[in-house]
Amino acid sequence: MPTFPTVFIKPQKVSAVYRMHPWVFSGAIAKISGKVNDGDIVQVCAADGTYLAMGHYQDKKSISVRIFSFAAHTSRQAPIIDANYWHNKIEQAYLDRKRLGLLNNDTSNIFRLINAEGDGMPGLIADYYGGTVVLQMHTFGMYNNRMAIVAALKSVLGDQLVAIYDKSADSLSKHYGATVKNGYLYGQSVAGTFLENGHTFWVDWEVGQKTGFFIDQRENRQLLGNMAAGKTVLNAFCYSGGFSVYALAGGAKEVHSVDSSQKAIDWLDKNIALNEVVNGGKHVSIKADMQEYLNNCTDKYDVVVLDPPAYSKSLKTRHRAVHAYRRLNTKALSLVKKGGLLFTFSCSGVVNRELFFNTIVAAAIETKREIKVLKHLMQPSDHAYSIYHPEGEYLKGMVLQVN
Repeated sequence: MPTFPTVFIKPQKVSAVYRMHPWVFSGAIAKISGKVNDGDIVQVCAADGTYLAMGHYQDKKSISVRIFSFAAHTSRQAPIIDANYWHNKIEQAYLDRKRLGLLNNDTSNIFRLINAEGDGMPGLIADYYGGTVVLQMHTFGMYNNRMAIVAALKSVLGDQLVAIYDKSADSLSKHYGATVKNGYLYGQSVAGTFLENGHTFWVDWEVGQKTGFFIDQRENRQLLGNMAAGKTVLNAFCYSGGFSVYALAGGAKEVHSVDSSQKAIDWLDKNIALNEVVNGGKHVSIKADMQEYLNNCTDKYDVVVLDPPAYSKSLKTRHRAVHAYRRLNTKALSLVKKGGLLFTFSCSGVVNRELFFNTIVAAAIETKREIKVLKHLMQPSDHAYSIYHPEGEYLKGMVLQVN
């Protein structure tokens, strides 16, 4: 049994670990025993030496330890952390998705296989695209275990696996200044077409945002499709047109899709063509800065979809983000016809559901219109989060009826 460096928690901060919250902030650490480097496995102990958990250490970050094992709740001994440990974790994540009906599915072959803290693997995202698994490792702890993760994926998925693409450079190089390159860790694959609820989408994980497609909006796109018949729709921040495809397939009369990226517009046009989902409706692609478009827009829509990028990823910028969400939603609400709908979202993890709701209320008050909440929205079940880690519920949304 190897000996790991030990992180001792201040007495007044230890309750969070007892509550099984997976993050240890730098300010909660009393001292560290032993030499520790970025990505190393550490034991987490109370100030009196009582063993609590195991996690990955990250220096010079507000979250210093991301816990992946709370074995202290069943045993006072640390688990053996080896290739078999990660295999068991990944196998459980696979079985959970199988239970959800996402494996061997004739209408969908895109889903999230591993969702970081939600699957007890903080820092690790794995999305499945018809045989290709795209990894994003947000911590060096997970990155250091990448070959064990590859071996586990090969064993668990078997002939359901074609290739594994590592896209960790987008997170590790950007946020930690590391020299990490994207590339294939197993097999070889190329961008292609995949199915979601029977719709076809072009996904390029090598150059697309995140892992290539925003899988977390799957159920919300379906809801829009169910409510779009005969409607005029504005899809703001459209990216590759997920909401647009569903709206047209649902019988929308006209859809305007807006994004500032020409690459996104190209993918959008490709997806509209792939699906042949005109249903008598009309689609217009518009490359424009979103704020300028909204400010200058003279059209009114039956449905507006507002799905902006994360305006804040830290507490320091949260206040500014809230003001941006309020301005954006105030303008979007003014473009909704009487009796129409606004689908509005935030994917900023530091903006919780209550704060987002209050921000939309502030925007609604500015419009002086009668508005009611029809539904609260969130990420789908393959993006499940730990009940002890509310920050894992990062995607918040609402369907508002505007009178």
